Amino acid sequence: MIQPTAHLADNLFAKDIEKKPTRDGFGTGTVAAGKKDKNVVVLCADLKESTRAEWFEKEFPDRFVEIGVAEQNLATVGSGMAAVGKVPFVASYAAFSPGRNYEQIRTTIALNQQHVIVCGMHAGVSVGPDGATHQMLEDIGLMRMLPGMTVLVPGDALEAHKAVVAAATHNGPVYIRFGRTASPVFSTEETPFEIGKAVLLWDHAKPRVAIMSTGTLSYQALLAAKALAAEGTEVSVLHVPTVKPLDTEAVLALAKRAGRIITVEEHQTMGGFGSAIAECVSEHYPVPVHRMGVQDLFGQSGDPDELMQHYGLSATHIVEAVRS
Repeated sequence: MIQPTAHLADNLFAKDIEKKPTRDGFGTGTVAAGKKDKNVVVLCADLKESTRAEWFEKEFPDRFVEIGVAEQNLATVGSGMAAVGKVPFVASYAAFSPGRNYEQIRTTIALNQQHVIVCGMHAGVSVGPDGATHQMLEDIGLMRMLPGMTVLVPGDALEAHKAVVAAATHNGPVYIRFGRTASPVFSTEETPFEIGKAVLLWDHAKPRVAIMSTGTLSYQALLAAKALAAEGTEVSVLHVPTVKPLDTEAVLALAKRAGRIITVEEHQTMGGFGSAIAECVSEHYPVPVHRMGVQDLFGQSGDPDELMQHYGLSATHIVEAVRS
């Protein structure tokens, strides 16, 4: 067995591994991007504390715009700012952006290929008690269908920081998905991040199954890989923080070695990350793909950990899927 690949946390599987919400990476990332480029601005829809946009406001008060509860305006004002040379990050809950302002994102941002970074916060069932109305489970599908839209789903707060900084200099519109709940920081400063590239987190020369994951569930995939290795079942874990454009080279290379794939995402199985993987291999190297995610259901109120168990998104469920 090849152990976890380099540049992962030293205490990767320890109970005291550092935990932070990926939205913290938005806060630190926008400040870092703002220090590099005076054209970086942040717009928010009356949720600056929850989104961590207030961290940018404190550093650059004259480059922060509070739009108010008007997500359609959030998108269109962001597009207008991009048209005159600014680099706008527009932040709200994913349920509202892109959930409420999809048409404005489509028409004013994507259609015009404006360099606006749309930041969807509190995505997934791990929002917890906020319930179904705020647990956005369709945003990856919505945004990856837009022509020219780059879609990023960071795995932890540190990678989220890197994604924000990278998005500031990327060409064209970008969507970045963030979570509310504190999740393990499994990467390090040295862990590579590049838009359009996947990262092997756990590998074996001849894996029985390839686990391909995105977002914070990549840590659950690592826990599953460790448990499976202990019982003699070798797998590889490919973390895919860029859902679009997909790293087809990495996906197909691992598909050829493993011969079967399990995808894992905190999103509807239809139209999301798993669908992107299935589309890729069906066209280039057909292998069986089992998609793990939310199965055509809305979320509900509950403790984040309980909800992850309820919707079958934990390491235990990944282990069971591999066994089957």
